[in-house]
Amino acid sequence: VQLQASGGGLVQAGGSLRLSCAASGRTFSNYVMGWFRQAPGKEREFVCAISRGGDSTYYSQSVVGRFTISRDNAENTVDLQMNSLRPEDTAVYYCARMKRGVHWGSRLEFDFTSWGQGTLVTVSS
Repeated sequence: VQLQASGGGLVQAGGSLRLSCAASGRTFSNYVMGWFRQAPGKEREFVCAISRGGDSTYYSQSVVGRFTISRDNAENTVDLQMNSLRPEDTAVYYCARMKRGVHWGSRLEFDFTSWGQGTLVTVSS
């Protein structure tokens, strides 16, 4: 599966953005999907993930209660609704799929693959 993230931009602190990740291929619904982000000068970090059917999710502590991940298997998309944005949310955001055989709940970059081109989110103070 090939992935392409979009929807980034410049927003003021406290604002909202919705990112979308479009997937190619017919096997999208077979994969757990995740979002990661990489801030300037920092390593890429886990943000959230969603189960194959979309009924289960988990988040990093830094975004819980503010971000919501969802997916539409009919449209082959996974979205990230980001509310109450903070300057520290500034980063390039990437979507990826979880590798087969990885346990549910993983937050490791190594356990995800098919990284698409990221989309830049900038939150001004």
